[in-house]
Amino acid sequence: MLPTTSLKKHMRGSQAASVEGVMQGLMKKAIPALFFMTAMTVCDASETRPNVIIIYGDDVGYNDVGAYGCKLIPTPNLDRLATEGRRFTDGHCAAATCTPSRYSLLTGSMGFRKRGIQILQGDAKMAIDPDQFTLADIFKQAGYATGVIGKWHLGFGDGKGPIDWNNEVRPGPLELGFDESFLLPSTNDRVPSVYLDGYRVPNLDPKDPIRISFLGPIPPDVPGTRYPDGRKNPEAMTYYRNTHGHNNSVINGIGRIGYMVGGKSALFKDEEVTDKLMERTRKFIGAHKDKPFFLFYSSQDIHVPRAPHPRFQGKTGLGYRGDAMVALDWVVGEVMAELEKHRIADKTMIIFSSDNGPVYDDGYEDGTVVKTSKEEVDQGHDASGPYRGGKYQIYEGGSRVPFIIRWPAGIKPGVSDALVSQVDLLASFAKWFNVQIPNRMAVDSRDTMGTFLGKNGDGSKILLKETRFHLAIRQQNWKYIESIDKPDQKAQLYNLANDAGEASNLIDQQPEKARELSALLAKYRKQGLAR
Repeated sequence: MLPTTSLKKHMRGSQAASVEGVMQGLMKKAIPALFFMTAMTVCDASETRPNVIIIYGDDVGYNDVGAYGCKLIPTPNLDRLATEGRRFTDGHCAAATCTPSRYSLLTGSMGFRKRGIQILQGDAKMAIDPDQFTLADIFKQAGYATGVIGKWHLGFGDGKGPIDWNNEVRPGPLELGFDESFLLPSTNDRVPSVYLDGYRVPNLDPKDPIRISFLGPIPPDVPGTRYPDGRKNPEAMTYYRNTHGHNNSVINGIGRIGYMVGGKSALFKDEEVTDKLMERTRKFIGAHKDKPFFLFYSSQDIHVPRAPHPRFQGKTGLGYRGDAMVALDWVVGEVMAELEKHRIADKTMIIFSSDNGPVYDDGYEDGTVVKTSKEEVDQGHDASGPYRGGKYQIYEGGSRVPFIIRWPAGIKPGVSDALVSQVDLLASFAKWFNVQIPNRMAVDSRDTMGTFLGKNGDGSKILLKETRFHLAIRQQNWKYIESIDKPDQKAQLYNLANDAGEASNLIDQQPEKARELSALLAKYRKQGLAR
């Protein structure tokens, strides 16, 4: 039998192209054993394991959901999910920004372990190597159909040349264990403003080829549809004005990061993206309703530019951000309804969480209330709830996010204050499905499935968190923060048991605890949490 890493390479190669030479010989030897093992696993999975859907919100704060205390945004579907499932009050993503959190969720390794895993541009090389073991690989080996729909933002290609959006765009998620993909290639505020269906941009006119640039305007002699330059023609930004950085190519009246030429027939319409993603989600669930499936639904809501469908506009008094949260709640309701339609709700696990905490004005004047004073927060909406900070920040508000798991046939409803992290989903499912994690892979992921299923309250005694400039370690209620870019900057120490808002830095009062946690941070930064 081939090692897991080798099998993974062969399985992906057979999806992408014919295997030649010695690879064919290896496959012939491996297939009988692989088929036998997979057949047994599929049988077990279909009888005792649920379908799994991860609904991944974007910039959703702890207090953006009614079940977590929100009063001003109606989220009846998420509240129902929480009531019928396990609601974690100390659940975390791995980072306070999107790309490293997504990387950690899918690989079981912290983003700082790989150079350059920060917020990626729209033309970035794929952050996850094709040989890297992923969460999707676990489900593949367990006999599941696998799919990813929505915002990707983990790059494409091998970095050996620019991405050619007019031909096959690969490698991508189909090389990472996913059978199907329908994506926003980057983020909705970055070009290219198109979908990617499998390897290709749908509805693309070959006579209007796509070209993008993040280094400056595209020369005028490059053929293709020209879009206004928001810096030279700010009046073209008719949807709403930009505040910083989102004023390059203007598409659908919205300024973007980066320049784009061509692809007019393939452009997505911002107000219709949520409906389009939901349409593909229904199709995926319907196509795989009779066998185990894993779906990673990665929402663009409530990331900027916030452009909820008109039927959601005005549903809150919080501008487009609050309205986009209503749209995301609608998505959750539609997923549950689709499962009920096919009578598979009881045997489907839904995991809802977010890639990082909330952000308000993030490049656009979209009517979002910005926290500027305590009085305004009291009168408006504090998306971080009782926690300090939000997106981009190392404090609790940057990574403590809604974390709900519902599986009617297997999880007793309730509330848990256990410390849990998205990075542990990979090892938890691997152990549950008896799938071996290859050596040197998923180095920060640990099996906490018992806690996820509500069988115990153990959770994780230690977890790591990151931003571009900071690393932090949580040891139960103790939290220690170090600066990456300024090693001489004073460290921070908080006891969250009596200081949830991280207002009192105890670094001088508790030097022994600070030294203990500093040593632990150095240890786990080097070796990984899984060891």
